[in-house]
Amino acid sequence: MAHPELNPEQQKAATAPSRPLLIVAGAGTGKTRTLMSRIIHLITKEGVSPEKICALTFTNKAAKEMLERIERSLHIPKGLTGPGDIFGGGPFLGTFHSFGSRVLRREAKHLGRNMNFAIYDDGDSFTLVKKIVKSLKDETDETPSYFAEHITALKNGMMTFEEVAALGKQEGEMVRRVFGRYEEALQANNAFDFDDLIDKVVILFKNYPDVLERYRRRFTHFLVDEYQDLNNRQYDLIRLLAGDHKNVSVVGDDQQTIYSWRGSNFEIFLNFERDWPDAQVVLLEENYRSSGNIIAAASELISHNSKQKKKKLWTKNEPGEMVRLIETADEEDEAAWLVEDIMEARRAAPEESIAILYRTNAQSRPLEQALIEEQIPYRIYGGLKFYERREVKDIVAALRYAANPLDSVSRERLEKEFTKTRFRALEPRLRESGALRPTEIIELFIRETDYYTYIAKNLTNILDRRENIAELIRFAAEFEELPPLLEHVSLVQSTDTPSSEQGSRMPVQLMTMHLAKGLEFDRVYIVGVNEGLLPHNRSTYNLAELEEERRLMYVGMTRARKHLALSFYDVPSRFLSEIPSEYLDFKSQVSDAEEFSDDEERYITYD
Repeated sequence: MAHPELNPEQQKAATAPSRPLLIVAGAGTGKTRTLMSRIIHLITKEGVSPEKICALTFTNKAAKEMLERIERSLHIPKGLTGPGDIFGGGPFLGTFHSFGSRVLRREAKHLGRNMNFAIYDDGDSFTLVKKIVKSLKDETDETPSYFAEHITALKNGMMTFEEVAALGKQEGEMVRRVFGRYEEALQANNAFDFDDLIDKVVILFKNYPDVLERYRRRFTHFLVDEYQDLNNRQYDLIRLLAGDHKNVSVVGDDQQTIYSWRGSNFEIFLNFERDWPDAQVVLLEENYRSSGNIIAAASELISHNSKQKKKKLWTKNEPGEMVRLIETADEEDEAAWLVEDIMEARRAAPEESIAILYRTNAQSRPLEQALIEEQIPYRIYGGLKFYERREVKDIVAALRYAANPLDSVSRERLEKEFTKTRFRALEPRLRESGALRPTEIIELFIRETDYYTYIAKNLTNILDRRENIAELIRFAAEFEELPPLLEHVSLVQSTDTPSSEQGSRMPVQLMTMHLAKGLEFDRVYIVGVNEGLLPHNRSTYNLAELEEERRLMYVGMTRARKHLALSFYDVPSRFLSEIPSEYLDFKSQVSDAEEFSDDEERYITYD
């Protein structure tokens, strides 16, 4: 019987027989509705007991949304996924990590822990690694972040111990030693780290077949959301649990694979039919989110990727306005144009949701400044505002102390960060530096504190932090003297409090394109669509990474419902020339050009 809310392809996916099923769901094609409809079909039409179903997601938000919809549809009382039987009496709908946590609570004794174990977050884990590396300081020059990255890679299946050995005898052995001591410390603390919630469950199932068999009897049908984001260890978990029954239904979109840097294995999605030979494949291609021109432009862009499951998004929605492409002089000019455009848009449609997307966190600085100057409320989604980031606060404290040695707040921050001994060596240099240019003071601070080494030894996300520092230096270069720069920074920070009248309006959302995945907005601006930013300059010499950058831009474009604007300065991204001009409305702030053209041979080509 057809489900009244599903289109024919969604219906086909929801009612497919119990065998391996791959649902290739393009952006905005209703994948969550389809996956939930399949769960309901299995229970109501196929006679599968609710407690036999396990649906795994990547976010608590997605799990909660599915659970609430299914409870309403099936009239299941709330709370059936609670304690008692560790998975409750209804279907399990949760993240991979929550599934693993429940298994480990019951099976912890097999792994040298008791059921009251602690779960260490990234900060706890990094603290443990730092202690271990400090104890080995005479034997290695590598930083804690280096070892933390290798531990994470090993636990997520991004590398093997054989590949560790290939690093070189001394280096490979040191990684093994730190990994071993780290594991011993976790066990001694009756703790697992976040990666263990999947890795240790895989180890458990491989080493204890009777335990695995118990969970295979408990669950007979597995459904996986965002299958394109699986890493190797999550894949191992699914393969182990599915066993011989192979009742696996997965949904995802290879064109939205953007997390390889944290372990997602693109090949897992592409190889589904090889891994499950009798699999059925259903394509969802009707987009319900975006206007026709946005869909057409994004589809043309992503068609340039060579590795993908081909599909063609389409929509019954109106064509809508063309995708706007704006050329500006620099990032300050770009921010000024954007804010003016937002104010005009809000006058016309005050209730529209607005998002500004960018490739790197460092790009938020001029955008925040422009929004604050025009008193437009905004929110940094999933992150800190620019001047709240630790590395930025450290450098600003040094600048303030250089300008005013009586500033006890800045002095205390520097003493706390670098110990009083190191600060005593830095202090006279800062006191003498007040007459230098701001960039010279920043360079002095970085050199005297060996700051890049300091953050590598003490912090994570090193590349992001270095980009934030580079953006601060770039901005500081606009000032010849220190007081005007500090005055500007202080005014930006002190005026970053919208009035009550402004606070009643929906804030503009600022975020990286990676964080935007899964979200949607009426109006989307993608800024900094420049060569070197998007694609990022770290990706331009590798075809696989370049294609992921193209997928990232595709994800950003398909977040927009009604309005999409792309802006660039300096060298335009190669991706812009891959969007046909018939979908673009081009305006230049720096020339009289009426059409976008990019004919120079600027880019790397591949044979």
